[in-house]
Amino acid sequence: MLSWMAWTTPVAIFFTCIALMLVGMTVWEIRSPSVLRKGWLPMETTRGDRLFVGLLLAAYVNLIWLGLGEKMAQWFSLEQEPSVWISFVLSMLLLGLVMRKG
Repeated sequence: MLSWMAWTTPVAIFFTCIALMLVGMTVWEIRSPSVLRKGWLPMETTRGDRLFVGLLLAAYVNLIWLGLGEKMAQWFSLEQEPSVWISFVLSMLLLGLVMRKG
């Protein structure tokens, strides 16, 4: 069923983290319903809104990283493309920032 996907360890960990976040946010929302608040995003958001925006940003960061991997190897004279673990960490930091300050 999932054979079309290139399941590497970083990809599996990334999707596992997303699934765990969704489960955690569901439990958190049931126990403590969120309220609208205004952060630096240009709209009032709830925790779920910020999670959605953060996940979109995380996906974009990872896709851009994969798309520019070969170019970065050329630009920085690397022997191989930079590790996807770097983009994973960057995307999770960005997600945390959006959840906290967005």
